[in-house]
Amino acid sequence: MDTDSSLLSSELEQQRQEELYQQLLLQTMGRIQSDSLPSKIIRPQPGMCVKTSSLTDQEKVFVNICQSQDVPPPPHLSQDALVELLESDDPTGYKVPMSLGEAHAEMDNSSKSCVVYDVVINEEFFQKCQKDTLFQQFLIAVSLEGLENKYSLELSRDIKILKNRKFMGSLTEQNIRTKSKPVIQEISSDPQSQPSAVKRPQFCLWAEPPVGDAEFLVAEIQLPGVSSARSLVLDLGEDRLVLTARPSLFHLDIFLPFFIDQESSVAQYHTITQGLTVTMPVLSS
Repeated sequence: MDTDSSLLSSELEQQRQEELYQQLLLQTMGRIQSDSLPSKIIRPQPGMCVKTSSLTDQEKVFVNICQSQDVPPPPHLSQDALVELLESDDPTGYKVPMSLGEAHAEMDNSSKSCVVYDVVINEEFFQKCQKDTLFQQFLIAVSLEGLENKYSLELSRDIKILKNRKFMGSLTEQNIRTKSKPVIQEISSDPQSQPSAVKRPQFCLWAEPPVGDAEFLVAEIQLPGVSSARSLVLDLGEDRLVLTARPSLFHLDIFLPFFIDQESSVAQYHTITQGLTVTMPVLSS
């Protein structure tokens, strides 16, 4: 029986394009991240200054916990809910939006050089923490953890709040993301399609190795009915994964437990099992 070579060529070309798309799926995210997400420069307002030290070299470290209306507030949290959260097995489940500035050198009261980090949180949430000691302790804890995760630090929990100083050195401007139209937009040729039809897919998330410091974070997302990777739009942030399957099939938006290397991450879609695997190198655990 004769074989139509044109059909074989067409199938091979389609397979080649599918593989190429999967390779480019993650490479485009960096451009989406930088080009599509609007940002603005903010000037943090003084809040409180916390003195701690680096566990690696015992050097003094100061953390300026600042406030700004431009940083979004965290979800509402009562004192009872905070106590329950602190007693739970997963106190990291509550996210406090914050902007973490890079280290800058300053002079302390003894005219000695010291390292200072600026952390900016929502103004109303800062004022709430100032009125409640438990919330204040929680705010300091999540600020130190955020700096440790982002900059691979080890900071002492033996801290001191400076009573006569709201910040150390100078407060540097920071560039934060601002809300705008969604980065991932749903495209549908069916004008009758309803947004309520979009489903949250089943997924599992685990670290490798499972014990000790995590080197990779792996996400497996089940997408039944998605026949091609061409229908997927994936966006990775430093601690966030957003996936949309078009048209109007699935939408997933989750925060990640570690900061990850976006540019070195790899995504692969399995057409037989109809599942997406995203492997993300961990920057800091």
